Amino acid sequence: MVDFRNIDDLARKFGEKLPDSVRAMREDLEQQFRAVLKSGLEKLELVTREEFDAQRAVLARTRERLEELEKRLADMEERDIAP
Repeated sequence: MVDFRNIDDLARKFGEKLPDSVRAMREDLEQQFRAVLKSGLEKLELVTREEFDAQRAVLARTRERLEELEKRLADMEERDIAP
């Protein structure tokens, strides 16, 4: 999910950089900047830092659990094979 306040700020900054000759169209151009930025970012299917960190933590726990299970399985196999 994208924070659209940042997009609004970015569109406003683009508008501020316009030359004086097109300042009259500034508001319309800012709206167009906003629309283009929002559309482009929505297509990227971005996630928030919080969502990313949560999934990274889940993955780390899953890896730890998998390593534990692999070790237990190796121990069990070793006991079955040993005379």
